[in-house]
Amino acid sequence: MRFTDLFILSTRMFKARTSRTLLTILGMSIGISAVLFLVSFGYGLQKTLLERITTSDSLLTLDVAGAQSGTVGLSEEMIEKFQTLEGVTEVSPAFQVSAQGRVDDIFADLSAIIIKPSFLKLGGLRISKGEMMKNERPNDVVITSAVGQVFGKQDASEMIGKEISFSFLMPKEEINESGEDKMQSDLEKIESSQKYRIAGIIEGNENMAYINSEAAGELKIIEFSQVKVRCDSQQAMVKVRETIEKEGFLVSSLSETVDQANQVFRVVQIVLLMFGIIALVVSAIGMFNTMTIALLERTEEIGIMKSIGATDMGISLMFIMESTIMGFLGGLGGVIIGLLNGEIVNRLINFIASHFGGSAVRLFYSPFWFVLAIIVFSSFVGLITGFTPARRASKIDPLDALRYK
Repeated sequence: MRFTDLFILSTRMFKARTSRTLLTILGMSIGISAVLFLVSFGYGLQKTLLERITTSDSLLTLDVAGAQSGTVGLSEEMIEKFQTLEGVTEVSPAFQVSAQGRVDDIFADLSAIIIKPSFLKLGGLRISKGEMMKNERPNDVVITSAVGQVFGKQDASEMIGKEISFSFLMPKEEINESGEDKMQSDLEKIESSQKYRIAGIIEGNENMAYINSEAAGELKIIEFSQVKVRCDSQQAMVKVRETIEKEGFLVSSLSETVDQANQVFRVVQIVLLMFGIIALVVSAIGMFNTMTIALLERTEEIGIMKSIGATDMGISLMFIMESTIMGFLGGLGGVIIGLLNGEIVNRLINFIASHFGGSAVRLFYSPFWFVLAIIVFSSFVGLITGFTPARRASKIDPLDALRYK
């Protein structure tokens, strides 16, 4: 039997039993759409979270802090040593100090982070409103959204462009009898003569202001609080990390957090997939029932086909092709329904979020390979579903089939 003949006979059910066939395909579509909707939700959450906490540079960056024992510190000499390590492309130190900020005659306590502009990028921090720090504008300051609330602004973006000044609380430095520097626990207040401009906002619940180190020359920084070390590859990160840890420093990386988050999301995706598969199994049972009824209705027809020369293989292929086509169409319809449902729900959530002052997010993400895999899988489910009716049809005796009523 030619392929064209098989295809015509396999699609004849769309004309002979249109309602039943379309309802069977719809059932399969609903099962597939449930799988796509739930798994896309898992992918969307993962993508949204990782995009908010990472950048391409931050995944290749090591966070270095001083040892808990305090035996080694992040001095200028140590920073220069990090820079000379093989595989290191950039080193960006930071110094954290308590400060008092002043905006429009309003004072507030906060933490000032003295950094290079590259520190924010290497840390995966993104500007939600305004502009990022730039070397050509050293007096620009970036604050967290919590600082805006401290200064009485419900919307932190109202702070952009305002002038801010700082008073820094630095530890006093004294000289001991041996002539060596000795840091005391007492603090002294240093009024900065610099006038800063708030350029950007970072989402955050801590009262922090990021200040360009080029505009903080009045502060004598002896030891940094932390350092970000960017490497040129994942392989280099391993070697650089081992070298820095041997120096006695504590080292961590955002890529570790991302790996842990990915493991959690993989579990979430599997759980969501299981719920979707339950709906798919129910729809597959419906398709199996349809194919079984089709076999009973066409028993006499099968007997006639066999008596005029149709082979057992041809009869089997006819049923298998019919179920595979229904599976494919069910998968295609399921993809359309799933994507449409995801878009509707996403728009509804964003509408509610914007009504309460939140920002828009994309909670559903469907990779192309996953959509393609869904369609292939649904076709495979259709093929498997039609296998048993096809086998039964091929074994029907022509004489019994002709006598069947």
